[in-house]
Amino acid sequence: MSPPAHPGAYRREPAWVRLSLLALGLGFVLLFLVLPLAAVFSQALSKGWQTYWNALGEPDARSSIRLTLLIAAITVPLNLVFGVAAAWAVAKHSFRGKALLITLVDLPFAVSPVVAGLIYVLLFGAQGWFGPWLQAHDVKIIFALPGMVLATVFVTFPFIARELIPLMQSQGSDEEQAALVLGASGWQTFWHVTLPNIRWGLVYGVILCNARAMGEFGAVSVVSGHIRGETNTMPLHVEILYNEYQSVAAFAVASLLAVLALLTLVVKSIVEWRQQRQNSIAQAPEPPPQTPQESPV
Repeated sequence: MSPPAHPGAYRREPAWVRLSLLALGLGFVLLFLVLPLAAVFSQALSKGWQTYWNALGEPDARSSIRLTLLIAAITVPLNLVFGVAAAWAVAKHSFRGKALLITLVDLPFAVSPVVAGLIYVLLFGAQGWFGPWLQAHDVKIIFALPGMVLATVFVTFPFIARELIPLMQSQGSDEEQAALVLGASGWQTFWHVTLPNIRWGLVYGVILCNARAMGEFGAVSVVSGHIRGETNTMPLHVEILYNEYQSVAAFAVASLLAVLALLTLVVKSIVEWRQQRQNSIAQAPEPPPQTPQESPV
């Protein structure tokens, strides 16, 4: 009888299959990711650096950059608090209505951002449910910063919660229960036990939430009113410039958005690398203890 073949021989694909898959993947990335980004930067710099910087230094462009960063700076901490609270409730506790809470967390993934913006117009617009009361008290939500923040919070809410829920569920609650038995308070248990275990997932969720907050268009477009220099974020400003046939300026602002997205990917890659490195260190077997050798007498 001939000896059995190596176990890996049946699982090893031919070289042409591996090369074809690699070429297909690289071709897809080049065609749909690299080339569009290269085209954006090429168009943005088509008339030189001076025109590029002038487009970014224009007052409306500066206002859109500041507003985009401000909305992200408000939205991410809010979603951080709500996301951690929702993930804690879902993963660590059993209660009536838990399935409903999970459904509500996933709701922004299913609802169109435009519909989300229309919901806030229905609630806080001039003809909305609370519109007359807001006007009587001189409170402005729609076509102002509060409405844009609310719309962005709605769209980006699931990113942190959905990143933490499976992580917390996989870790269980044994460590938290042990800390409580030893006399730790709820806050001490979260700060010293839960948070160190979820910190990488939390950072990852914050990065994704921040990226979506800066690039959100649909919901913010509905509630912003497109007021130049006041309620235009960077994506809205790009749309206005492009519709006015100011293509170089539009691509200049779009390239800045692309740079922010690339920086987000770099930070995400660093976080993933550090997490994998920490996991590999934690899983590495400890060297066996060395017994001292007796010296001959």
